[in-house]
Amino acid sequence: MSTSLKPTIVFCHGIWADGSCFSKVIPALQADGHEVIAVQYGLDSYEEDVATVKRTLNRVGSPVILVGHSYGGATITAAGIDERVIGLVYIAAVAPDVGETVQDQLNKYPSDIFNHVEAADGRAWMLPSGTKFFAGDLSEEEQKLVWATHYAPVADLFNQQKLGADGIAWKSKPSWYVLATQDHTVHPDLQRWVSKRMNATVTEVESSHVPMLSQPDVVIDVIRKAAAAVQRR
Repeated sequence: MSTSLKPTIVFCHGIWADGSCFSKVIPALQADGHEVIAVQYGLDSYEEDVATVKRTLNRVGSPVILVGHSYGGATITAAGIDERVIGLVYIAAVAPDVGETVQDQLNKYPSDIFNHVEAADGRAWMLPSGTKFFAGDLSEEEQKLVWATHYAPVADLFNQQKLGADGIAWKSKPSWYVLATQDHTVHPDLQRWVSKRMNATVTEVESSHVPMLSQPDVVIDVIRKAAAAVQRR
């Protein structure tokens, strides 16, 4: 699908976050002339989160580039099969294949942060000690803000994927990947594995799990390159 239109950029957040985690990258893309929106899903179920992404697509123009951070990579993998989506950008993200859950992927390459999580009231809460493994290259002030605004997912969210053969967007859509080499949440080796499997165009950045907050210029640059590439296709 070739287009002369600037693609809409739709952001999908991970756990312990909401759409505001993209606040440092959205203004630059808006200034470039892109329509931009951040999906606000509830982390109550994978099915409902994906449905929320699809409802958000109905509220913006097409074509669309979906951008997913962390668990958001699982939501864009499913929602990205929509014909309006012409490209995918993964930021330190998981990306399940057929029959594979997010937990299956995390189990391959365990990371440090999950020793700093507490299950309570059916949700998985990040403890204050977890912020250094989640966003350790942010200032102490910003890390405290990340923790104060973090939103806990339902406890079994990572076991709810298991997509079918026709539900894997990265198998048919061009993909880009921002690989955070100092990540202690989604292990860098897991990021290398999934990005290689999807044959993504990879940009490595010496960053914690949140490069869109710690090194937003890198993320902006990758999205700009993705937008330029899909416009030429």
